[in-house]
Amino acid sequence: MNIRCESRETRNAGAPRRLVAACAIVLALAGCSRGFSAPSAHEAAAAAGGASADAAVAVAAAAASWAVVNVEVVEKAQAGGGIPGLSPNDPFYDFFRRFGIPTPDQGPQGRQAPVRGAGSGFIVNSDGYILTNTHVVANADEVTVRLTDRREFPAKVIGADERTDVAVIKINGTNLPIVKLGDPSRLKPGQWVLAIGSPFGFENSATAGIISATSRSVPGENYVPFIQTDVPVNPGNSGGPLFNLAGEVIGINSQIFSRTGGFMGVSFAIPIDVARNVEEQLIKTGRVVRGRIGVTIQDVNAQLAESFGLDRPRGALVSSVEKDGPAARAGVAPGDVILAVDGRPIERFGELSSQIAAMRPGTDASLALWRNGKEQSLNVKVAELKEQQQSVSYRGGKPKQPAAGQASALGLTVRPLEPREKEQANTQGSLLVEEVSGPAQAAEIQPGDIILGINGKRVHSVKELEDATHAAGKNVALLIQREDAQIFVPLRLP
Repeated sequence: MNIRCESRETRNAGAPRRLVAACAIVLALAGCSRGFSAPSAHEAAAAAGGASADAAVAVAAAAASWAVVNVEVVEKAQAGGGIPGLSPNDPFYDFFRRFGIPTPDQGPQGRQAPVRGAGSGFIVNSDGYILTNTHVVANADEVTVRLTDRREFPAKVIGADERTDVAVIKINGTNLPIVKLGDPSRLKPGQWVLAIGSPFGFENSATAGIISATSRSVPGENYVPFIQTDVPVNPGNSGGPLFNLAGEVIGINSQIFSRTGGFMGVSFAIPIDVARNVEEQLIKTGRVVRGRIGVTIQDVNAQLAESFGLDRPRGALVSSVEKDGPAARAGVAPGDVILAVDGRPIERFGELSSQIAAMRPGTDASLALWRNGKEQSLNVKVAELKEQQQSVSYRGGKPKQPAAGQASALGLTVRPLEPREKEQANTQGSLLVEEVSGPAQAAEIQPGDIILGINGKRVHSVKELEDATHAAGKNVALLIQREDAQIFVPLRLP
């Protein structure tokens, strides 16, 4: 602990004054719940007791907490196999589920009680649009937003993007307070930032820390250049804003690395420019369009850099190229190291994914490549990244997708198989099960099963499946292919 404090003082001689400023934030929050009049910078300085100019700026940031909200969620009840009162995100959930350990109020065919969760968010539009995390509102049946003045509003999920973990919800309101947005590209390691949210249900709690890194990639996440901080972020902070000391939102708190589920000094926030791009698309079209070039990449370490003749580890190493994909047509080959896109350097491989994903399909991307010990340039036409699965449930139904559909009576979400997938599966079926619920879940239909027919009639499209379901009555015999076997599975519709 002492080592960390000394490190902060070394990086910024004004750290003690900044810590005083952070304390002033907590005091200011108590005053923010009494009215809608946000203090000016001068008034903030007076509130801070004139401790320092830094304190005034920090308290001004706290004034932006007016637009920070608490998001409460009631998740949809799951039929069978659930653990009442235990969130699926809990580390012990999978343990109990996998080993079939029942709870006192759950029988073999019991129904899980609705799971309640909470997170944070912030208002970006005076008409009630709010940004939060996708995992906060995933599988939500009811969403309630509470403002700092304790008013409550039911919220509607406008859309959610699983890849970036950004969701947009809306409440019916006018002239609501909004946050001011900053520029994440100006962030530097060592700068002080503040998080405001509802950790452990303590609404409008403020915590402070410093930026550890920008454009950070984390395992399994290649589409977001995360802002890494040591700001104390805990369960309930998810979806809340990360402020700079000018009171501007520069990120959305999204992830923590922890062995206990609590703060351990490593927190990650989604840059606000990434979030706003997702927000605009979700509001406008209900979906997010991303670019792709058809390559598999990996990071370049010191040994790889040396073997390829690079001066230092940098760029994204191409390990494979999709046949007939955009990169293959442009001449990109395995072993190439992509050093820049449109003149913007690629230091870590995750930066390539985020930059390409942000490009509009159909545009040209200029790639700087390292090949055979020298730099080359290629132009690649960016294609659209097709989403094959959407695991977030939305209140009022799932967003329409060109390649997916839902047989609601059966409790199935399916999508058409691609020709290559049909060949690999050696099947005559055309519909792949992606999600199950209701009757299909009770009948133990599994994601990955292939729908062949219903009541002896072959089906090849979502519409044919829905029409056959409506004509089948209460009892349905669903013919499925699971691996190499074909079986009939009986379902009883409600």
